[in-house]
Order: sequence, then C-alpha cells, then structure tokens
Amino acid sequence: MLPEPADEGWMQKVAGEMNLSETAFLTPQEEGFHLRWFTPATEVDLCGHATLAAAHVLWEQGRLSAATAARFFTLSGLLSVRQDGAWIEMDFPAERAEAMPQPAALVEALEVSPAFVGRNRMDALVEVESEAVVRELRPDFGRLATLPYRGVMVTSRADSGEYDFVSRFFAPKVGINEDPVTGSAHCCLGPYWQARLGKSELVGYQASARGGVVRVRPAGERVVLGGQAVTVLRAELVGG
Repeated sequence: MLPEPADEGWMQKVAGEMNLSETAFLTPQEEGFHLRWFTPATEVDLCGHATLAAAHVLWEQGRLSAATAARFFTLSGLLSVRQDGAWIEMDFPAERAEAMPQPAALVEALEVSPAFVGRNRMDALVEVESEAVVRELRPDFGRLATLPYRGVMVTSRADSGEYDFVSRFFAPKVGINEDPVTGSAHCCLGPYWQARLGKSELVGYQASARGGVVRVRPAGERVVLGGQAVTVLRAELVGG
C-alpha cells in the first residue's frame, strides 16, 4: 500500500527483493485504487493472483467494507473484484487466443506434440493430449525465454470430473520459470475451453508444484475468475 505514486525503478527493485511471481503496488485514487504489478524482472499488463491478494488485503484491513467491490485502475483497464462467500470473484477482460502455425522453437522447447497452438496479445497457448503430459512437462526455460511471448500456457482436459481442464504457465522471459497460479492465463483458458466443452461455468486446476483452483465464468468480452486468499505475512517496508 502506497500513500502516493512511487518511482517505477523503486517498485521494480522492491519486486526483485520480494522475488515472488508478482508484487502488487496500490495507490488510493478517486473511486478506487491505482494498481500496478511487477515480476522480479519487469512490469506486466495483467495479473490475477496479485489482484485477488490486493482486494483481500483491502477488505481485511477495513479499507473497504465486505459488501463493497474493490475497483482497480490498471494497464488492462478497470478491474472490479467482489466477495462471494469464501471466494473472491474478479471481473477481467477476455484474452482469446487465435490459432497460429506451430512454431518449431516453441514445440522443441516444450518437447510436446500439440493438438492446438495459438496466441493472444500476451501469451502462447498450447493444448496437449492429456493431463499426464501437462503434469510431466520439463520445459527448456532458456529456450522459452527467447520466444516472443510473455509466457506459455500448456493445457489439456482434466482426467477427473473434479476439474474441467488443467494447465501450467511458464514465463522465463519475465523472470518466472513457472507461475504457481495465473489468473491472466485463465482469461484465455476460460473462453478456449468453453468453446470446446460447451459449459458456461468451468473449474480449472493449475498443476504447478503448489497447485491452485480457479473458477472461470466467461461472459462475452469479460471473464469472471474465482479464487481464494489467505494472509500469511504482515510486515512494514522501511527505507528505500
């Protein structure tokens, strides 16, 4: 939480010191909060889990009442977040992927035989044949970092009825070899799997080492993402 806008270079250094997938910086403004996200290496245009965490902190600290939606002004426009029982729902832009020819470098870096390859304005999307393939991936991160995408989503249908699809997200280009859970990726995965499964509401599982569940409800040009948050650390940043 910042009382006023901070220097971009300072925020980048703080994010590098935190060394998490993303660090969120919040500044109060009229009708909401200005929100920016930084990986240890660079600023990003859209981030789900740091947005969910930011809203959670605002409610927990009493800066917003539980019944009030959090409004964030970001590089991806206005994002609104509200509580739904034990879940937090985020209204994000849909980021659909368009099919593209399979880039040899991408296929070789992943060592897979894709069923589909596409991309949106940020990332590449690769569908593979099974959940086992998704879980067993051991990408060449050095090779992935040279490709012209923020990150790479790899996905398949889920084996069990508990989830509709599974995914993993690799983004060495922006300093994150593998992201634990990626809300912005589900802005693409939701519409993608809705078109294939014909379901209006889906549940995705991101099969990282930590793992995470994301509820997804595509709605035209928007996607509602549902997740949960818990506070694990409280601290005060001093100096700078």
